[in-house]
Amino acid sequence: MSAQPEPALLHSEEEEALRAAVRDLLTDHCDPAGVIARSESAAVHDVPLWKALSDAMGLAGLLIPEELGGQGASHRETAVVLEELGRAVAPVPYLTSAVVATEALLACGADDLLGELASAATVAALAVGLHVAPGGAFASVRLEDGTLHGELTGIADASAADVLLVPADDGGLYAVRTADATVVPQVSLDLTRPVARVALDGATGRRLGEAGPAVRRALRTGAGLLASEQLGLADWLLTETVRHLKERRQFNRRVGGFQALKHRLARLWLEIAGLRAAARNAADALATGADTDIAVAVAQAHAARVAVRAAEEALQLHGGIGMTWEHPVHLYLKRAKADSIAYGTAGAHREALAALVDLPAP
Repeated sequence: MSAQPEPALLHSEEEEALRAAVRDLLTDHCDPAGVIARSESAAVHDVPLWKALSDAMGLAGLLIPEELGGQGASHRETAVVLEELGRAVAPVPYLTSAVVATEALLACGADDLLGELASAATVAALAVGLHVAPGGAFASVRLEDGTLHGELTGIADASAADVLLVPADDGGLYAVRTADATVVPQVSLDLTRPVARVALDGATGRRLGEAGPAVRRALRTGAGLLASEQLGLADWLLTETVRHLKERRQFNRRVGGFQALKHRLARLWLEIAGLRAAARNAADALATGADTDIAVAVAQAHAARVAVRAAEEALQLHGGIGMTWEHPVHLYLKRAKADSIAYGTAGAHREALAALVDLPAP
């Protein structure tokens, strides 16, 4: 009898090795206390951690072809990295630069900038609001006499970027050095992924290509792989909550022994198992190009609710300690809530999914 092929959605040995390496690095350099301290400072982004991930491990170039200095890997490996970064709520611009901006540059064929990103010499950010869904309308700036003018708001990780990828009203996508723009921080619920207002007043930019296809590709990939980050958040929250309930005692009994709490955790585990399947399917669809729009819409229609529910359950079941600023649960809750509107709300993705499968509204 011939051996059965391995199911495509299972992680390969190489992917599991990548996961272990990233988790080890984050364990050593991204502990919860350090993330909390950094979130309270002006320097939110962890530059040494980013250099370790992007330069030492080469993860900034995972999606970039080898001939441009990247790793030539697929979205499956990138999803593994994002899951681990989500588990640590790592304050690094990986999703925004190594995924979203990279996909926009790949769509435009900007080989020189891709080489800079792969070598970790440059961080890029797509100057489209973090809330915009794939295929949604996005703001642009004015092109007047060859220079760019206008403001764009809600740009994630703009403060960490060296290059901004800016849509203009002529339909083009322009590369603008951040030094030629004014980046003003905005209030962000998620303390580990800051957003900013970008103002351009006569900035010069290099036209890379058509903004429409590039932005749509970038946002679709961002939405699909965001589900892996949300999976990492939810998985860490469940693991830590179970650990806490095994240690906490009430009425001389371990709290984790109460049947009602066991049922709540079991339901949450099942929801996270569903999210794991949806997130993995989205990553695989992005890698293979099979039913990509449907897989991304399914993943994001499900991911936000599960991640937020996991954070809310963790906050409640940790009791008083979970409400303190010293405990990291609040970082996960804020990231989960912010992620729930990033690259489109669950409702927007459900509407997109209904259109894709020709399912009319009741």
